[in-house]
Amino acid sequence: MLHSPKPVKKVPLHLQSAQNRVYIKNGQVVNHDGTFKADVYIEDGIIKFVGPASEINVPGGVRVIDASGRMILPGGIDPHTHFQLKFGGAVSVDDFYHGTKAAIAGGTTTIIDFVLPDKGESLIDAYHRWRSWADPKVCCDYALHVGVTWWSKLVSDEMKILCQNLGINSYKMFMAYKGLYQLNDSDLLDSFERIRELGGVAQVHAENGDIIAKNVGKLLSAGIKGPEGHEMSRQEEVEAEAVHRACILAHQVDCPLYVVHVMSKSAGIELARARQRYKNRGIYGETLAAALGTDGTHCHNKCFHHAAAHVLSPPLRPDPSTPEFMMKLLANDDLQTTGSDNCTFNREHKELGKDNFTKIPNGVNGVEDRMSVCWEKGVHAGLLDPCRFVAVTSTNSAKIFNLYPQKGRIAVGSDADVVIWNPNATRTISKETHHHRCDFNIFEGMVCHGVPEIVLVRGRVCVEEGNVRVAEGYGRFLNTPVRPPFIYDVMEGKVPTTEESNGNATNEALNGNMKNMDLRALDSEVSYQKPISHTLLSAASVSGGQVSPHSPTGLAHVEGARNMQESTFSISQEIDQNGPRSSIKVHNPPGGKSSGFW
Repeated sequence: MLHSPKPVKKVPLHLQSAQNRVYIKNGQVVNHDGTFKADVYIEDGIIKFVGPASEINVPGGVRVIDASGRMILPGGIDPHTHFQLKFGGAVSVDDFYHGTKAAIAGGTTTIIDFVLPDKGESLIDAYHRWRSWADPKVCCDYALHVGVTWWSKLVSDEMKILCQNLGINSYKMFMAYKGLYQLNDSDLLDSFERIRELGGVAQVHAENGDIIAKNVGKLLSAGIKGPEGHEMSRQEEVEAEAVHRACILAHQVDCPLYVVHVMSKSAGIELARARQRYKNRGIYGETLAAALGTDGTHCHNKCFHHAAAHVLSPPLRPDPSTPEFMMKLLANDDLQTTGSDNCTFNREHKELGKDNFTKIPNGVNGVEDRMSVCWEKGVHAGLLDPCRFVAVTSTNSAKIFNLYPQKGRIAVGSDADVVIWNPNATRTISKETHHHRCDFNIFEGMVCHGVPEIVLVRGRVCVEEGNVRVAEGYGRFLNTPVRPPFIYDVMEGKVPTTEESNGNATNEALNGNMKNMDLRALDSEVSYQKPISHTLLSAASVSGGQVSPHSPTGLAHVEGARNMQESTFSISQEIDQNGPRSSIKVHNPPGGKSSGFW
């Protein structure tokens, strides 16, 4: 068979050697652990100098950028994307070119995508397929996680090869998608144990797939087929139960666990409890830009396309106070990172589920707007300081997946992934102006204070004055070495846990000038949720055995069903003889039994 030669990609002039030297002056450097006035000199894609202007002689032929009144931030790291992913009969429309271009436009300069093998497929074959898709297209640097979608000795053996030879240190297991990706508890334990042996990081999609499958059958039988059925089939407690179980399973084999896309108050509380229970050792959590910037009320919109465009798993929650709650978990270090779970589909793809919500391809946008949404809902809202913003949008991901300090820091020797951020500028998010290939934006119309005015990817200016100029294939694959020190030095006792070493002092320093808010206190009432069976039975009895459809899709929400996501957030602190002490309290319905434990 004849093979056509691969096309040679010409690097645009603006990305050639003329810009190998960049000098940024008069800016405010912001790292996760401090902020200071400094100039930054970049050469050949590496930061060569950070300090006062008096201590450097700037060579000639340098591009000079005046960052007066601006912040100099490390480029964002999105630890959770799905570019050109096949899902439910469709392929996500943001491929590795358009997806990384959108990322750079929003200030994200590194992404970590997921290799998802088919059930029974070689993990290594799937890895090479993803590399063949990504390497020619990426505009920024990228790394990969690998999904463990089935379990066998072959999978175990291939995990070792991936870790030792192919630059992989993290593996994602699914507790949902019954019959497709879901692993049972025995396989989860085996995979966790293997990951611990290899010095890797375990990830889980935490939802109880058996409950979801049961609920889906009941809802479809009752005629509930619209997008609202998606969230109804997987209530908060279905996510929270899986988070709770995953933390215990991982702890039993001493495996570090990173819970992806924590989407609800209940799940966030379970993660916070696990971190407290294990003294902040080995448990980490991520939430999404979607969970911070919008909510699940959109899934009940009268327009099918609007509602379906908001469908992802775990789902957005209808409780409109959820975004603030999730941001406070980030502020308090009960959650450590923000991802996007960017997996975009267009109108015609979402219509595959017009008559059955289970066939709606799951996924939303977010890789471009993640940084701005987090700034708007965090820093601008007074819940995060700029250093904590850097931590949750960049540095913590770099540390957890062993890319730090190459990524996630403004420091000598680090890659020159730099964002010059204007905290006083605003922009309005819209599908008309975003750089995704999708025809919908879940943050449509949101005004964000804080704009990435200039973005450098390894020293090359790619965003400036609203123009995004990138080179296809410029990005590199990043090896993620095993045994990330941030995780394993604590787990192996080389350094004490945060709680053991500093106590309240560290927590006070965690979020800078926000420390007076006592964000560690999570006094939350998570209201009782009726099981789907009871909801459907009560509705059937009201309507004489038939569920009365009255939703936008004609087959939606059940009469008499209470708001399953009612909850409130308040801040409290108890004082005892040892000083301030914060707590999590769960209030149960009258006569109910406690569903949580410490």
